[in-house]
Amino acid sequence: MKKSILGMLILAGLIAYGFYDYYNSKNEELSPGARVDVSNRKEGIQKGQIAPDFALTDLAGNPVKLSEYRGKTVFVNFWATWCPPCRAEMPHMQKVHDKYNDKNVVFLAVNLTHTEEKPAAVHEFADNYGLTFPIVLDEEGAVSKKYQIVAYPTTYIVDKQGVIREKYQGAINDEIMEDAIKRFK
Repeated sequence: MKKSILGMLILAGLIAYGFYDYYNSKNEELSPGARVDVSNRKEGIQKGQIAPDFALTDLAGNPVKLSEYRGKTVFVNFWATWCPPCRAEMPHMQKVHDKYNDKNVVFLAVNLTHTEEKPAAVHEFADNYGLTFPIVLDEEGAVSKKYQIVAYPTTYIVDKQGVIREKYQGAINDEIMEDAIKRFK
């Protein structure tokens, strides 16, 4: 009898903690296009948080930092050449990049190089698909770990102030991308 009461108390405590955790970690909904006071925002990977900065090397060997794109809407896309949904998504990204490149919208493709069979595959892929947006190499997997990437592709929409506005797991098409640009530009 005492064991079942203790078990019920533990179960009730776990359920209460689950509700507490859910309501305290719920993503903040931000109005599209609204300016956000970033002075009191913490860094993190949830909507409404400041996107963690990172520095990686692009295909030409140049250093690229996410924070260099402040003032622009940034699609931070985590992908790999061996990933079929990533392959399907890339032409859509290129199409929207071509349309919005000179309108303060950036596509920053973070290749999960540590998962590639050979690093040269990324260069070949970019050439074959005619990709002209910035591609950076996450050779050690540190950035994908920081962003807790578990599905490929995953895309974060980061606004001009560096605040995460949206996260998509799985491939998105040009219509979804253009809708996000209209909402968060």
